[in-house]
Amino acid sequence: MPYLTTTPTGTASTDLRIGFGVPGYAHPLVAPVEWGGLTRPGTPLHWVVLNVSDGPGARPDPHCLEAAGRLRNAGVRVLGHLDVTYGARAFGELVSEAHRYLDWYQIDGFLLDRCPTERTALPEVRRTTDTLRALLGDGHIVLGHGTHPYPGYAETADQLVTFSGPWSDYRWSQVAEWTAEYPPERFCHFVHGMPRGHLDEALRIARWQGASTIYFTDRTDRGGSAGPWESLPGYWDELVSRIGTGVSE
Repeated sequence: MPYLTTTPTGTASTDLRIGFGVPGYAHPLVAPVEWGGLTRPGTPLHWVVLNVSDGPGARPDPHCLEAAGRLRNAGVRVLGHLDVTYGARAFGELVSEAHRYLDWYQIDGFLLDRCPTERTALPEVRRTTDTLRALLGDGHIVLGHGTHPYPGYAETADQLVTFSGPWSDYRWSQVAEWTAEYPPERFCHFVHGMPRGHLDEALRIARWQGASTIYFTDRTDRGGSAGPWESLPGYWDELVSRIGTGVSE
Protein backbone atom coordinates (compact mmCIF):
# COMPACT_ATOMS: atom_id res chain seq x y z
CA MET A 1 0.00 0.00 0.00
CA PRO A 2 1.30 3.53 -0.74
CA TYR A 3 1.17 4.69 2.86
CA LEU A 4 3.48 1.82 3.82
CA THR A 5 5.99 2.00 1.01
CA THR A 6 6.68 5.72 1.38
CA THR A 7 6.81 5.90 5.17
CA PRO A 8 10.28 6.50 6.65
CA THR A 9 11.73 3.64 8.63
CA GLY A 10 11.03 3.83 12.33
CA THR A 11 7.80 5.85 12.31
CA ALA A 12 5.56 2.82 12.78
CA SER A 13 5.20 2.04 16.43
CA THR A 14 2.63 0.28 18.53
CA ASP A 15 3.71 2.59 21.37
CA LEU A 16 2.52 5.73 19.57
CA ARG A 17 0.02 7.51 21.82
CA ILE A 18 -2.80 8.57 19.53
CA GLY A 19 -5.38 11.06 20.73
CA PHE A 20 -8.08 13.31 19.33
CA GLY A 21 -7.91 16.81 17.98
CA VAL A 22 -11.53 17.92 17.54
CA PRO A 23 -11.72 20.36 14.58
CA GLY A 24 -14.83 22.08 15.97
CA TYR A 25 -18.35 20.90 16.69
CA ALA A 26 -21.49 22.86 15.88
CA HIS A 27 -22.75 25.45 18.38
CA PRO A 28 -23.40 23.93 21.84
CA LEU A 29 -27.14 24.58 21.47
CA VAL A 30 -27.16 22.55 18.24
CA ALA A 31 -24.74 19.84 19.39
CA PRO A 32 -25.14 19.50 23.18
CA VAL A 33 -24.37 15.77 23.17
CA GLU A 34 -21.10 16.34 21.35
CA TRP A 35 -19.87 19.06 23.71
CA GLY A 36 -21.07 17.22 26.79
CA GLY A 37 -19.35 13.99 25.81
CA LEU A 38 -15.95 15.62 25.51
CA THR A 39 -15.52 15.78 29.27
CA ARG A 40 -16.15 12.07 29.72
CA PRO A 41 -13.24 10.58 31.73
CA GLY A 42 -10.82 8.48 29.72
CA THR A 43 -11.38 10.19 26.35
CA PRO A 44 -7.86 10.81 24.96
CA LEU A 45 -8.23 14.45 23.93
CA HIS A 46 -5.27 16.53 22.80
CA TRP A 47 -7.38 19.63 22.11
CA VAL A 48 -10.80 20.90 21.01
CA VAL A 49 -11.44 23.83 18.65
CA LEU A 50 -14.01 26.46 19.62
CA ASN A 51 -15.51 28.07 16.50
CA VAL A 52 -18.29 30.37 17.66
CA SER A 53 -19.32 31.96 14.35
CA ASP A 54 -16.53 31.58 11.77
CA GLY A 55 -14.30 32.89 14.54
CA PRO A 56 -15.04 34.41 17.98
CA GLY A 57 -18.24 36.16 16.88
CA ALA A 58 -19.23 39.77 17.46
CA ARG A 59 -19.95 39.42 21.19
CA PRO A 60 -19.40 36.84 23.97
CA ASP A 61 -21.67 33.82 23.64
CA PRO A 62 -22.69 32.47 27.07
CA HIS A 63 -23.29 28.94 25.72
CA CYS A 64 -19.83 28.77 24.17
CA LEU A 65 -18.31 30.29 27.29
CA GLU A 66 -19.93 27.56 29.39
CA ALA A 67 -18.78 24.79 27.02
CA ALA A 68 -15.22 26.11 26.93
CA GLY A 69 -15.18 26.49 30.70
CA ARG A 70 -16.25 22.89 31.28
CA LEU A 71 -13.49 21.63 29.02
CA ARG A 72 -10.80 23.78 30.58
CA ASN A 73 -11.93 22.77 34.08
CA ALA A 74 -11.57 19.14 32.96
CA GLY A 75 -8.01 19.82 31.84
CA VAL A 76 -8.76 19.85 28.11
CA ARG A 77 -6.93 22.36 25.92
CA VAL A 78 -9.33 24.68 24.01
CA LEU A 79 -8.18 26.37 20.79
CA GLY A 80 -9.71 29.36 19.05
CA HIS A 81 -10.48 29.06 15.33
CA LEU A 82 -8.79 31.61 13.06
CA ASP A 83 -9.50 31.36 9.32
CA VAL A 84 -6.35 32.43 7.50
CA THR A 85 -8.09 31.90 4.11
CA TYR A 86 -4.86 30.67 2.48
CA GLY A 87 -3.12 33.95 3.30
CA ALA A 88 -5.87 36.32 2.15
CA ARG A 89 -6.90 37.50 5.64
CA ALA A 90 -5.30 40.71 6.85
CA PHE A 91 -2.86 40.41 9.74
CA GLY A 92 -4.80 42.99 11.77
CA GLU A 93 -8.08 41.06 11.41
CA LEU A 94 -6.51 37.86 12.70
CA VAL A 95 -4.92 39.58 15.68
CA SER A 96 -8.20 41.33 16.51
CA GLU A 97 -10.05 37.99 16.51
CA ALA A 98 -7.31 36.46 18.63
CA HIS A 99 -7.75 39.20 21.24
CA ARG A 100 -11.51 38.57 21.38
CA TYR A 101 -10.99 34.83 21.86
CA LEU A 102 -8.58 35.47 24.71
CA ASP A 103 -10.69 38.17 26.37
CA TRP A 104 -13.99 36.31 26.13
CA TYR A 105 -13.11 32.60 26.31
CA GLN A 106 -9.61 32.39 27.88
CA ILE A 107 -8.57 29.89 25.20
CA ASP A 108 -5.27 27.98 25.33
CA GLY A 109 -4.13 28.40 21.75
CA PHE A 110 -5.24 28.65 18.14
CA LEU A 111 -5.95 26.59 15.06
CA LEU A 112 -5.05 28.59 11.96
CA ASP A 113 -7.47 27.03 9.49
CA ARG A 114 -6.91 27.08 5.72
CA CYS A 115 -3.27 27.93 6.28
CA PRO A 116 -1.16 28.43 3.14
CA THR A 117 1.49 25.87 2.25
CA GLU A 118 3.87 27.75 -0.06
CA ARG A 119 7.36 28.86 0.89
CA THR A 120 6.58 32.44 -0.16
CA ALA A 121 3.75 32.68 2.42
CA LEU A 122 5.89 31.43 5.30
CA PRO A 123 7.20 34.84 6.52
CA GLU A 124 3.67 36.22 6.97
CA VAL A 125 2.48 33.07 8.73
CA ARG A 126 5.52 33.26 11.00
CA ARG A 127 4.69 36.90 11.74
CA THR A 128 1.19 35.84 12.75
CA THR A 129 2.29 32.91 14.90
CA ASP A 130 4.97 34.99 16.63
CA THR A 131 2.33 37.59 17.52
CA LEU A 132 -0.08 34.93 18.77
CA ARG A 133 2.62 33.40 20.96
CA ALA A 134 3.31 36.81 22.46
CA LEU A 135 -0.41 37.18 23.26
CA LEU A 136 -0.75 33.67 24.67
CA GLY A 137 2.38 33.62 26.76
CA ASP A 138 2.35 29.83 26.82
CA GLY A 139 -0.09 28.39 24.30
CA HIS A 140 -0.57 25.80 21.59
CA ILE A 141 -0.61 26.69 17.89
CA VAL A 142 -1.79 24.36 15.12
CA LEU A 143 -1.46 25.17 11.43
CA GLY A 144 -4.39 23.72 9.48
CA HIS A 145 -2.82 23.18 6.07
CA GLY A 146 -4.73 20.01 5.25
CA THR A 147 -1.79 18.74 3.22
CA HIS A 148 2.01 18.67 3.51
CA PRO A 149 3.35 22.23 3.40
CA TYR A 150 6.83 23.56 2.74
CA PRO A 151 8.99 22.01 5.53
CA GLY A 152 9.82 25.36 7.11
CA TYR A 153 6.31 25.62 8.52
CA ALA A 154 7.17 22.89 11.03
CA GLU A 155 9.37 25.40 12.87
CA THR A 156 6.55 27.93 13.31
CA ALA A 157 3.91 25.91 15.18
CA ASP A 158 3.43 23.14 17.71
CA GLN A 159 1.51 20.97 15.23
CA LEU A 160 0.66 20.82 11.53
CA VAL A 161 -2.49 19.32 10.01
CA THR A 162 -0.91 17.45 7.10
CA PHE A 163 -4.08 15.68 5.98
CA SER A 164 -7.69 16.87 5.99
CA GLY A 165 -10.07 15.26 3.57
CA PRO A 166 -12.13 12.22 2.61
CA TRP A 167 -11.32 8.60 3.36
CA SER A 168 -11.19 7.86 -0.37
CA ASP A 169 -8.03 10.02 -0.51
CA TYR A 170 -6.60 9.12 2.89
CA ARG A 171 -6.42 5.39 2.27
CA TRP A 172 -4.01 6.01 -0.63
CA SER A 173 -2.21 9.02 0.82
CA GLN A 174 1.55 9.30 1.03
CA VAL A 175 3.67 10.92 3.69
CA ALA A 176 6.30 13.56 2.88
CA GLU A 177 9.81 12.33 3.60
CA TRP A 178 10.78 15.45 5.55
CA THR A 179 8.27 14.61 8.31
CA ALA A 180 10.61 11.84 9.49
CA GLU A 181 12.75 14.57 11.07
CA TYR A 182 9.99 15.32 13.58
CA PRO A 183 8.14 13.23 16.20
CA PRO A 184 4.53 12.09 15.58
CA GLU A 185 3.31 14.59 18.17
CA ARG A 186 3.85 17.30 15.57
CA PHE A 187 1.27 16.05 13.04
CA CYS A 188 -2.53 15.78 12.80
CA HIS A 189 -4.85 13.94 10.40
CA PHE A 190 -8.56 14.74 9.92
CA VAL A 191 -10.54 12.21 7.85
CA HIS A 192 -14.23 12.37 6.93
CA GLY A 193 -16.51 9.96 5.09
CA MET A 194 -14.76 6.98 6.68
CA PRO A 195 -16.87 3.82 7.07
CA ARG A 196 -16.90 1.98 10.38
CA GLY A 197 -15.34 -1.13 8.83
CA HIS A 198 -12.09 0.72 8.08
CA LEU A 199 -11.25 2.02 11.57
CA ASP A 200 -8.33 -0.35 12.06
CA GLU A 201 -6.91 0.44 8.62
CA ALA A 202 -7.19 4.18 9.23
CA LEU A 203 -5.42 3.89 12.58
CA ARG A 204 -2.64 1.91 10.92
CA ILE A 205 -2.21 4.66 8.33
CA ALA A 206 -1.95 7.32 11.04
CA ARG A 207 0.65 5.27 12.91
CA TRP A 208 2.71 4.47 9.81
CA GLN A 209 2.65 8.07 8.65
CA GLY A 210 3.60 9.31 12.11
CA ALA A 211 0.56 11.36 13.17
CA SER A 212 -0.46 11.18 16.82
CA THR A 213 -3.44 13.57 16.71
CA ILE A 214 -6.44 12.39 14.68
CA TYR A 215 -10.12 12.86 14.08
CA PHE A 216 -12.06 10.28 12.03
CA THR A 217 -15.75 10.52 11.18
CA ASP A 218 -18.32 8.85 8.96
CA ARG A 219 -19.94 12.25 8.34
CA THR A 220 -19.30 13.79 4.92
CA ASP A 221 -19.01 17.30 3.53
CA ARG A 222 -21.81 16.62 1.01
CA GLY A 223 -19.71 17.85 -1.84
CA GLY A 224 -18.47 20.86 0.10
CA SER A 225 -21.90 22.04 1.27
CA ALA A 226 -21.69 20.81 4.87
CA GLY A 227 -19.24 20.68 7.76
CA PRO A 228 -18.28 17.04 8.37
CA TRP A 229 -16.82 17.76 11.81
CA GLU A 230 -19.90 19.37 13.38
CA SER A 231 -21.39 16.20 14.88
CA LEU A 232 -20.09 12.99 16.41
CA PRO A 233 -19.26 10.04 14.17
CA GLY A 234 -21.66 7.13 14.52
CA TYR A 235 -18.80 4.98 15.84
CA TRP A 236 -17.40 7.47 18.38
CA ASP A 237 -17.56 5.09 21.36
CA GLU A 238 -15.89 2.33 19.35
CA LEU A 239 -13.16 4.68 18.14
CA VAL A 240 -12.46 5.86 21.70
CA SER A 241 -12.24 2.27 22.93
CA ARG A 242 -9.83 1.29 20.12
CA ILE A 243 -7.45 4.10 20.97
CA GLY A 244 -7.65 3.24 24.63
CA THR A 245 -8.05 5.12 27.86
CA GLY A 246 -5.86 8.19 27.98
CA VAL A 247 -5.36 11.31 30.00
CA SER A 248 -6.40 14.61 28.47
CA GLU A 249 -3.54 16.97 27.88
